[in-house]
Amino acid sequence: MAFLKLLNLGVRFLLELCILAIFSYWGFQTGSNTFMKFLSGLGAPILFAVTWGTFLAPKSPGRLHEPWLLLLELVIFALACWALYSTGNAGLAAGFGSIYILNKMLMVLWRQ
Repeated sequence: MAFLKLLNLGVRFLLELCILAIFSYWGFQTGSNTFMKFLSGLGAPILFAVTWGTFLAPKSPGRLHEPWLLLLELVIFALACWALYSTGNAGLAAGFGSIYILNKMLMVLWRQ
């Protein structure tokens, strides 16, 4: 059981890294010109990383408390799904969202 819990935490970390890639991909795909694509492609993942590190990271001094922690987490993951969907990757958006939901359910069940 300890291995499965560790594996679930690893999946969580990979999901967070995927969000960085998703926001970057979205930014580079949706910009109106080269400058905006560059700005969005780098700015969106940086904004996510700063938000996550400030409000959601487990050891952050500014970590939010429930229910705000869960609400912000849901908003970020929903935005990542929307970003994938808006770039024409509906299947990837559904898969990413499904993996997140399963991962979150296991984290709550196992109190991770």
